[in-house]
Amino acid sequence: MSKRTSVLSAAAAVLALSLAATACGGSGGDGGGSGDADTLTLGYFPNLTHAPALVGVENGTFAEALGDVELQTQTFNAGPDAINALFAGEVDATFIGPNPAINGWSQSDGTALRIVAGSTSRGAGLVVREGIESVEDLPGTTISTPQLGNTQDVALRWFAQEQGWEVDTEGGGELSILPQDNAEIIDTFLLGEIDGAWVPEPHLSRLVKEGEGHLLVDEADLWPETGGEFVTTHLIVNADFLEAEPEVVENLLRGHVETVDWINDNSEDAQGAAIAHLEALTGGELDAEVVASAFENVTFTVDPIAESLRGGAEHAEGVGLLDPVDLEGIYALDLLNGVLTELDREEVAGF
Repeated sequence: MSKRTSVLSAAAAVLALSLAATACGGSGGDGGGSGDADTLTLGYFPNLTHAPALVGVENGTFAEALGDVELQTQTFNAGPDAINALFAGEVDATFIGPNPAINGWSQSDGTALRIVAGSTSRGAGLVVREGIESVEDLPGTTISTPQLGNTQDVALRWFAQEQGWEVDTEGGGELSILPQDNAEIIDTFLLGEIDGAWVPEPHLSRLVKEGEGHLLVDEADLWPETGGEFVTTHLIVNADFLEAEPEVVENLLRGHVETVDWINDNSEDAQGAAIAHLEALTGGELDAEVVASAFENVTFTVDPIAESLRGGAEHAEGVGLLDPVDLEGIYALDLLNGVLTELDREEVAGF
């Protein structure tokens, strides 16, 4: 072996050891982690289906639960952007919909992330303009979703397939599906440039109230096997961060459980906190009636509703946006169940 080859081999070995140490969270051969994180960056969306994030940040509950670990935040329009940020190390944890989480799991061969808690069930559906009175009226119309491959986009494409309609990712077919930012969806609907949208709250209620649309398909009706409950938002964590900093993640989960409980016990105050935070994020005003309507359409729960995640994966596979994927191992609920046990609460299950 030449001197140059020997040096390169040694350098490669050092790099490999460094990467391995990073992946394992530094020290802590027992999986306990290094415990030296000084910040946690949390991602979430300016949607009311992310109300536990909005309220937990606004009220300071997460920051208080994290103690000496500083909370930093980053917001996203839709799931694929949040997954890219998680891959890039820009966020350590994020509230996110099921389909982008499944895509991230698949793209990383099950190495990049873990679902550590549920957050929100229900609160999404198809709102359409006046003149579209039944599902049979939809062919030939243009319907928007927040982003190609996001949770609502998959739901619409699966629904269209179930009706026997041909659609594609270029906006063609019997039903034209046009992904747009949520804010743009509101504008284009008001201008009559689209005929409807499959969106989460509060955009669903805004289209109804401000755009005089009506709810044609409530997604809850498409999940009879789970009693109408389906995961709209859950909390995922970067797998390396979880291994390196389990105590930090556990403290985040304490704040999350506390926030969900507070929302469910103090709905009006929680709506006020969500409004304040959304207005700070977007710079616009949000109608209190819209928020009240949105809160009526969602369920806040730390239960991840695992069976609906499996169903969502099957739907994404069925519409060609996901290769078959094994989801075993995607849930890491031990820390959450430890918190729930301390509170004398029933544990939640994955699969």
